[in-house]
Amino acid sequence: MAQFGRPSTDTTLGSYTDQGGGSTSIFGTIDEVVADDGDFIQSPLAPANAAYVTKLTSVEDPQSSTGHVVRYRYQKNASGGAQIDLTVQLRQGYVNEGTPGTLIAEWTHTNIPSAWTAGSQTLSGAQADAITNYADLFLRFVSNQV
Repeated sequence: MAQFGRPSTDTTLGSYTDQGGGSTSIFGTIDEVVADDGDFIQSPLAPANAAYVTKLTSVEDPQSSTGHVVRYRYQKNASGGAQIDLTVQLRQGYVNEGTPGTLIAEWTHTNIPSAWTAGSQTLSGAQADAITNYADLFLRFVSNQV
């Protein structure tokens, strides 16, 4: 049976906001079952190691090293034209930027496009096996203007 860990709280907000500039419970704009590009989170202008972290809802250990997929969507605002790089991390046991927990997997997107792009990452067996607590997983997004 498929399980889905979805954003459940803002753990580290940094200077990120929702599409309307709000900074309260912005995880709610990215927790949908079906992608909705009308609501999203955004980094600050000219981000420099700007981090946003969301805790994921708990899922049960599938007792398998296969079929672990992390999905997200990303884009940049085209009006500035600057190169924006995005790093996405799956972490376990994240507390804050000073205590980031265990890095399970990381993906880097260089010069992200101005059109919505789907990120779909399948964990290796070793990465999946590194997860010891499926109730303590986080997604960490870091934006940088180059």
